[in-house]
Amino acid sequence: MAEEVLLAEDGKCVGSLTKSLLAVAFLASFGSSMLYGYNLAVVNSPAEYIKAFYNQTMVARNGTGLDDKTLTLFYSVTVSVFAIGGMVGSLMVGILVTRFGRKGTLVRITCLVFIGGAFMGFSRTFGSPEMIIVGRFITGVHSGISLSVVPMYLGEIAPKNLRGFLGLVPSIFICLGVFIAQILGLHELLGKEEHWPLFLSLVVIPTMFQLMLLPWFPESPRYLLIEKRNVHATITALKWYRSKVNIQAEIEEMQEEQRSMSSVQTVSVIGLLKDRSVRWQVITIVVVNIGMQLSGIDAIWFYTNAIFKNAGIPVPQIQYTTVGTGAIEVIAGCVGCFTIERLGRRPLMIGGFTFMGICCAGITLSLMFQSHYISVACVVGIIAGFCIGPAGVPFLITAELFKQSHRPAAYTVAGCLNWLSNFTIGFVFPFLQMSAGAYCYLVFFGVCTAVAAYVFFIVPETKNKTFVEISQMFAARNGMLEEESSELGVFNSLKLGKMNGYGAVELEYEVIENKK
Repeated sequence: MAEEVLLAEDGKCVGSLTKSLLAVAFLASFGSSMLYGYNLAVVNSPAEYIKAFYNQTMVARNGTGLDDKTLTLFYSVTVSVFAIGGMVGSLMVGILVTRFGRKGTLVRITCLVFIGGAFMGFSRTFGSPEMIIVGRFITGVHSGISLSVVPMYLGEIAPKNLRGFLGLVPSIFICLGVFIAQILGLHELLGKEEHWPLFLSLVVIPTMFQLMLLPWFPESPRYLLIEKRNVHATITALKWYRSKVNIQAEIEEMQEEQRSMSSVQTVSVIGLLKDRSVRWQVITIVVVNIGMQLSGIDAIWFYTNAIFKNAGIPVPQIQYTTVGTGAIEVIAGCVGCFTIERLGRRPLMIGGFTFMGICCAGITLSLMFQSHYISVACVVGIIAGFCIGPAGVPFLITAELFKQSHRPAAYTVAGCLNWLSNFTIGFVFPFLQMSAGAYCYLVFFGVCTAVAAYVFFIVPETKNKTFVEISQMFAARNGMLEEESSELGVFNSLKLGKMNGYGAVELEYEVIENKK
């Protein structure tokens, strides 16, 4: 069968969406990213049942129950410890992906979900509230790792013309996880007192499917070639993901990236922060990841029920209204995923943050004038604006802005800031709301506007660009000359000759002279 070679407008070879690419994107997101969304929402429905369990346990242990303040604190720790675990997990990303690879890390960390799910599932059997907290922390560690590794993995296996589409697949599954938790939390399903341990521990089912199937897929070709220098494994992986596309041009692009790096050794977080050649890339991931969480989306998720209650929606109907917002999240995520390769990263980021800012200002006005139904519409608008762009693009551009040597450290920084901001907004918002009242949403308006302005003036469009081309786009802003990327006098460039199947390769070495 003749090979089908797809060409972009610039004449360069690009890839098509193969079944293997789509399968690994769905599988990695289903068993990892979806659990993040599920764990965000799973504690909302059984909150009163879990509090009652805590109180009953303390009565059995000490003879007296907990007062309301202590019970609220106990439950707040249960909710927020997930973010603490996420921050701990994000700090481990660089070490894990360098040692085990991208896919290897995802496979190995599945054990965390089984351990965390077992702790939560058997907590009532053993009469131990502490097991719920430990289980939430462990699943948080898993989410902290996978939230960075999944987009890194998909960003590296995707051809440049599909990086945006595959990069936003995890964000769809995050929204889907929230939606599934909201549906299962209905009183007619698992929203009853006797079912809450099962409800919390269902996270093991998607992970079980991932553990059975993901090991059969290849590792990231970029990791295999640039970091492991395994040419034959790289060819095998690329032929798996690019069954009908000429892979030689893509391998040569990887080699160009390898030659442009001063060292193939993975850069540490300290090294990343000190490296002036990536200064503005680091500033960009700091701004967009902090802005992603401080945009107010978490505050909206935490207090959606209260806003709907104030809008006059009957209490029995609030759970169904909340499920409706979850459906809007999934639809908005799909819109972003299927339009990013047409519109680009910048429009989704700028438009998403701008629309969220407008809706935050709208909530303030609606609360001032007691127009509760407008506040409900603004809540829906914030959620939709977030899911279209800001929910997934920050993770995607973290992969795109850095070369192979800097990428693990960049995801460590981005993930840590993301989770720290998540925890901060959840902890600070109640006090902000008490002190500022309706005006507290103007803080989020300011954050959204500032991030949109930063992206508009600073961040270039990365659509259909190679990782080397993106680095060169930042070179002038970082004060770097192009020739500084070629500090080595001589390179051994590995070229591919004829390829037969998966392994018959003729290797040819070429000496490149340093021209000054």
